[in-house]
Amino acid sequence: MTTSVNPIPEVVNGPQAAIGLALVRVTIGAEFVWVFFENLGKGAYTPAGYAGVINYYIKASHSPAVWKWFMALISSHAAVVAPLQAATEISLGVLLIIGLFTRPAALVAFLFLGSLWVTELGTSWIWELLPSTLASLGLAIGRAGRTWGVDALLARRNPSSPWW
Repeated sequence: MTTSVNPIPEVVNGPQAAIGLALVRVTIGAEFVWVFFENLGKGAYTPAGYAGVINYYIKASHSPAVWKWFMALISSHAAVVAPLQAATEISLGVLLIIGLFTRPAALVAFLFLGSLWVTELGTSWIWELLPSTLASLGLAIGRAGRTWGVDALLARRNPSSPWW
């Protein structure tokens, strides 16, 4: 009697993995909503508050010189950029929590958190933003909105769409 050994492992507990991704998605979404309200309460979305935070990172961080140049440009346009950051943070939070357009929202979250990670180099613990940054990339790859999200409803009509 011969036994066939399958060298390709089967996915075990696929539904549990999807639930795990959904939990991470909701958690990162809640993080964005929390930070939005925290920054709003601190006045960080006012032109002066925003410029103050950015100027602090320009002086104190170990970011590359080209990044500090970019931060100085942003700081000089704080009246426009501050509300854009506020809108980005609350929008990403809500989209991730409800699981709508999760893949593009998670990709934007990955880029946004990655930019914050570079901005804060040397001013905070290096691992402070890195887990959320990389988890956001995992959410984009893993189609995390298809469990407990609006994307699941949209996928019924168009399951091959790259948006969900």
